[in-house]
Amino acid sequence: MFGWLARRRIAPRPPLRGLEWDGWTLRLALEPGATGTLALDVDGSFFAELAADAAGQATLAFPFSPSGRSTLALMPRAARDGDALLAAPAQATLGRAGLRASRATPDALPSASCDEARTLPFGRDVGALEVAIVVPVFNAPAWVERCLAAVFAHTTGRARLIVIDDASTDPAIAPLLARLSGLERVCVLANDRNLGFTATANRGIREAGEADVVLLNADAEVGPNWLAGLRRAAHCADDIASATAVSDNAGAFSVPELERENGWPDGWTHADAARALWQHAGLAYPELPTGNGFCLYLRRDALARAGLFDEAAFPQGYGEENDWCRRAAAHGLRHVIAGNVHVAHARSASFGDERRSMLGERGMAVLRERWPDYEAEVGRTLFSFERRVLDWRIRRTFAAARMPMPRVLWVGAGAPDWPDAEVWTLRANGSENELVHDGRVIASNTWIAHDPEPSYRALWNWLQHYAIERLLVAERKESAAEILCRLLDIPIVQVEVPFAPTARAALAAAESAVRSFREFPA
Repeated sequence: MFGWLARRRIAPRPPLRGLEWDGWTLRLALEPGATGTLALDVDGSFFAELAADAAGQATLAFPFSPSGRSTLALMPRAARDGDALLAAPAQATLGRAGLRASRATPDALPSASCDEARTLPFGRDVGALEVAIVVPVFNAPAWVERCLAAVFAHTTGRARLIVIDDASTDPAIAPLLARLSGLERVCVLANDRNLGFTATANRGIREAGEADVVLLNADAEVGPNWLAGLRRAAHCADDIASATAVSDNAGAFSVPELERENGWPDGWTHADAARALWQHAGLAYPELPTGNGFCLYLRRDALARAGLFDEAAFPQGYGEENDWCRRAAAHGLRHVIAGNVHVAHARSASFGDERRSMLGERGMAVLRERWPDYEAEVGRTLFSFERRVLDWRIRRTFAAARMPMPRVLWVGAGAPDWPDAEVWTLRANGSENELVHDGRVIASNTWIAHDPEPSYRALWNWLQHYAIERLLVAERKESAAEILCRLLDIPIVQVEVPFAPTARAALAAAESAVRSFREFPA
């Protein structure tokens, strides 16, 4: 069965007896008596652990390319970071059977565009969605200040901020929240007595009225494009109830390594890490049977069907969002991971590790009683192909450690020179519309004058695939690009032309105008 392997000069090493590629599935066979688990690297980075069956066979299907490229370099190993089981990586091409020795070194960063991308339905206006950011607060003033400052710095679009003090005992909380008094689109509430996390979260959800809600822990720190990313993930399909960000430290939502505290490259800020994921993590949106309340986007139509959190069963949290997600799933709704939205998380800032562990055990006991299949469902989906791709992309992005810059789009000739950003250009070239960066055509589409919709759809997808953060214009004129950006919650910034370094102050002033909030008050 595997005799062709030697003829291809990809000689296996024990304990691998052979491997086969049919165009979409990799099959591996182990030598008799060899260990039942091995690891697979893709393009030089760990991708997955594979368990062999009783016959020593292991398989992994590739429904799409993790890198966005048609060819992949595959290297099985005895264990993660263990001995290589081939003399050289095997090159596989999606859709074509057979393997050959890989000689080219794959690009360090994955492609932005990928077949698995789940873009918003064309024309869906997420920019007009009203969203309320609900932040329950109990003590930990340093973390609260950090959380709120990040929200002010990185939130665009239609958003309100609802901060609720759950009868904090730390005297520093009251003056900290008093600084928010009177700010536009900010509401500060205080519980007369300590109600617990779940009741406080429910108060914020009710206060939000008919708006969608983001439940944000006070020990979390958001980054660039966070709200736009959550909006798009939650509304990319009609049957999605919630979208959860990924984090450095959020259990099953930690990336790139599950259940660990993860860092990012030396010299980077969290904003740099968040922008790197925005550009390279992809739009696969893996599914899990639950979300995580550290940064959880809840659609209002799902709240109307599933109700509020259960305050009686989970008074201090730790299980309330899992229970809510299972109730929403009972209505046929799904929960996704917004893998391109990174939110830093301290964990246990209010409760401490010991109390957090105790509350977690209590919450899990309730979940097991109510939803006996919950843990099995988590196990079934936790290592989905989409999730493996997400973690793999982030590993490669962090390993490359290329400092990301904001991506801005200019339409037409005379693109401005902005050293602090990647300037992408949408230009006409005969009958072709071309998306260009650094002198290279990234994507193109044929313009048909009597039927422009295909070109508009192409631009709609490019804006999402290539993580455009701003549209720069010399004047506002309701162009197709402006309309699509507004629908996608991509701020439009009017700049001076020619764009000289002296115009940066004007750009900074224009940037501040697109924020929902002013700077966090000193």
